[in-house]
Amino acid sequence: MESNGPWEMEILKDTCACTESGLRTACPPQYTANTAAIKIVLEDKLEHTTPFCQPRGMQFFTSSLCEDALLPVPQNISILSINMKHFLTWSPVIIPGEMARYSVEFQGEYEREYANESWIPICECSLITATVCNITEDISATVAYNLRVRTAVGARRSKWGTLKGFFNRITTSLTPPLMKVIADGYHLLVELEDMGPAFQFCVLYWKKGQESRMQQKVVKEVGSVVHLDTMEAGPDYCVKAQTYVESINRSSSFSQTQCVRAQGGRSVWLVTALIFSAGFAVAALTLPFLTWKTSKIFQYSCFPIAILPDTLKVSEPPTQLILCDSEKAEQCDLMVHVMTSEEVLQLWIQETL
Repeated sequence: MESNGPWEMEILKDTCACTESGLRTACPPQYTANTAAIKIVLEDKLEHTTPFCQPRGMQFFTSSLCEDALLPVPQNISILSINMKHFLTWSPVIIPGEMARYSVEFQGEYEREYANESWIPICECSLITATVCNITEDISATVAYNLRVRTAVGARRSKWGTLKGFFNRITTSLTPPLMKVIADGYHLLVELEDMGPAFQFCVLYWKKGQESRMQQKVVKEVGSVVHLDTMEAGPDYCVKAQTYVESINRSSSFSQTQCVRAQGGRSVWLVTALIFSAGFAVAALTLPFLTWKTSKIFQYSCFPIAILPDTLKVSEPPTQLILCDSEKAEQCDLMVHVMTSEEVLQLWIQETL
């Protein structure tokens, strides 16, 4: 291949000189661009494909070839997948004086085998400036997916950068759920993190020191606090949990064990103490009144107060009554007749006959 001198070098460096008619502005009139390609390495060490000028007799032009070779291809394309949330990431493409944008497409098993290996654009990740794309909604089946991303600046595009290998959501990393164990009196409760509708939780609980009698409960819906068991006063009860995703039939490791103790004994003691204190206070206030009332009732029952009728009441002063009573007593004494024993016997015989 013969060199075209400075014209060819100018064409190779001018990576965006294609016009709508297919001619390069840097080409002399006797040259046109064709699809034969020369691979050159620019200062950024990225590989590009650039058409060169040839005689007019070989005229045909493909503008996309020129455009695809303009921008660097995104590098370090990888998948970050945790708890069934999938993200495609890549390294940013640096273009001096320009803001690079990116578009992402995916290809599932159906597209590869039944749709002529077609690719489906991800609308949420079309011409974005971020270097991460949430592909969770598009990875809807447990099959192998291929993904690719390319750079865009204005009308210029790069070639597609493709993920190395396939991605299957079965490889997602599952983490144990965040949980909080609660002792509400004698009730053992657990509060689990809501990780989405695809997740279930396997909860294990047991009395400390009796791990061989461990019990299990499967929680399919996390809406509120879950009741596990009724505890006994004294010993600790321990709980641990793991996540389970039915669609991929995988489980996470178990969370760290958390133990609590029933709070019912302390509550009963506190209630008893409060009741006793209240009873003592009531007794201290009412006991004097009850004592006084009881004494009154006892006095009335055993020593009732007699009320004289009006006919027995004396209207004269007490001094006159005393004098009157003494005079009558003297008169009474004057009329006393002492009888001998014979007289008494005779009187008795007479009364008997």
